[in-house]
Amino acid sequence: MNDTIKNKLALLPDQPGCYLMKDRQGTIIYVGKAKVLKNRVRSYFTGSHDGKTQRLVSEIEDFEYIVTSSNIEALLLELNLIKKHDPKYNVMLKDDKTYPFIKLTAERHPRLITTRKVKKDKGKYFGPYPNVGAANETKKLLDRIYPLRKCSTLPDRVCLYYHLGQCLAPCVNEVPEATYQEMVEEITKFLNGGYKEIKNELTEKMLKASEELDFERAKEFRDQIAHIESTMEKQKMTSTDFTDRDVFAYAVDKGWMCVQVFFVRQGKLIERDVSMFPIYSEPEEEFLTFLGRFYDQASHFKPKEILLPEKVDEQLANALLNVKIIQPKRGQKKDLLLLAKKNATIALKEKFSLVERDEQRTIKAVEQLGAQLGIATPHRIEAFDNSNIQGTDPVSAMVVFIDGKPSKRDYRKYKIKTVTGPDDYDSMREVVRRRYSRALKEALPLPDLIMIDGGKGHVEAVRDVLENELGLDIPLSGLVKDDKHRTSQLLFGNPLEMIPLARNSQEFYLLQRIQDEVHRFAITFHRQLRGKTAFQSILDDIPGIGEKRKKQLLKAFGSVKKMKEASLQEFRDLGIPPNTAELLFRKLQE
Repeated sequence: MNDTIKNKLALLPDQPGCYLMKDRQGTIIYVGKAKVLKNRVRSYFTGSHDGKTQRLVSEIEDFEYIVTSSNIEALLLELNLIKKHDPKYNVMLKDDKTYPFIKLTAERHPRLITTRKVKKDKGKYFGPYPNVGAANETKKLLDRIYPLRKCSTLPDRVCLYYHLGQCLAPCVNEVPEATYQEMVEEITKFLNGGYKEIKNELTEKMLKASEELDFERAKEFRDQIAHIESTMEKQKMTSTDFTDRDVFAYAVDKGWMCVQVFFVRQGKLIERDVSMFPIYSEPEEEFLTFLGRFYDQASHFKPKEILLPEKVDEQLANALLNVKIIQPKRGQKKDLLLLAKKNATIALKEKFSLVERDEQRTIKAVEQLGAQLGIATPHRIEAFDNSNIQGTDPVSAMVVFIDGKPSKRDYRKYKIKTVTGPDDYDSMREVVRRRYSRALKEALPLPDLIMIDGGKGHVEAVRDVLENELGLDIPLSGLVKDDKHRTSQLLFGNPLEMIPLARNSQEFYLLQRIQDEVHRFAITFHRQLRGKTAFQSILDDIPGIGEKRKKQLLKAFGSVKKMKEASLQEFRDLGIPPNTAELLFRKLQE
């Protein structure tokens, strides 16, 4: 788990929403939903998982999330995002699953039906409803209250629904259009949120049945109320008007603006764009500037309508974009605008929290370290480490941390030139002498603190070079590791003393990062160097034996040891020229 994920996990909100997992290329590999984003997303990076989840987690390099108003909205948004991005780990959700709508048909004798397909047929669609069972139960309740026809085609005689009082029997009776119009209006009002009167009536019936000890009847009323509440829960992720629209909202704090854009296509919220930047004038002016530049980009095309906050000047926005501008005051569009603003506010808050955490880990940790050592804040820290295997290919490396962050352009690698054998002290002397002799000669910046990956002997060897040979007075410390090769102690002063640092302090974590980084850099350089010398052999010094002939010899004999046992004639049989074969034979015998 990288630092980006660690920091984001600490800032997740405890609200419902969707999360999008990304790999190192930034590709969305999984989309999920959560009642509580903080708990759900964290669960991926803690505890044990099955094989499939482990594979998913191993590929996650970053994630983002979209906060919703309810779990129902998270469900619908998840479905839209999966269909949009087709993530490889959402195997079970790659089908064309859709949630049902309740539809009032536009026929002469209208019907109330449930459907998963929305068509432009003048019918009225309500939904979608993620709770399919609740939607069906709500339709049954409406069927009992409003006696619309149930048959897809009119029969030639009345059916059972007529005898149950749930149909006006237009097959045999002439039903006035006004009667249907009145029922359609009442059903529309009910499904658009005006269901509270019926809900109150059912509640009264439930209480009355309960008082009369008719608990079975009371349970039926209770279930009907629950179905209505579940079905009628508001959601903003999908609409039935198929209109393409972009929803803009922004939040401002501490001189920064975050703009969230929700892209609604074919009535479905499928994607969002997040932009964050410093502002230097009034927020409304900065937002209009952003708005004008947003559609200049090739990836953004203008939809049929754009939703904007009320504070934005509508006339200026119209002049900029020349599309339909809506600044909703209420209803579903207003809710969608508020949801975008809510996400913008959360994103801005997260940014400042991440900055604050980064400062705690870097510059403030450096300041605390300076205070612990009794020196000025060591803005520039240079650390050294050696690497060799029993004295072969000895190297050293230096890393630089500026204000607690690695400055990789200042890293340096050193091949040890004057030391033979595994002598860490002399190797450190040589490297420090070379580094700071050049720094003095070329007037390069000197560090505020030097760290040596080693104990007292290493530090004193470096102190001798700095003070007695170069005349430098630079604070010097040693990083000592325990038997598990982890940062254990910080040595500082003259004479050297152990500096007590709390193991959970940011300054101690900074020391760990510095020591791990210089060790990584040194050992990587050593492996590269050793990798090159490992392929050198006695064959390299023989004229006439190049790469191609070397491969030919190794293929024929398998090893240099086998070549030493070969005769001169065997070399000639491989097509090697006589003079070259003789040189090769003699060299191998030597």
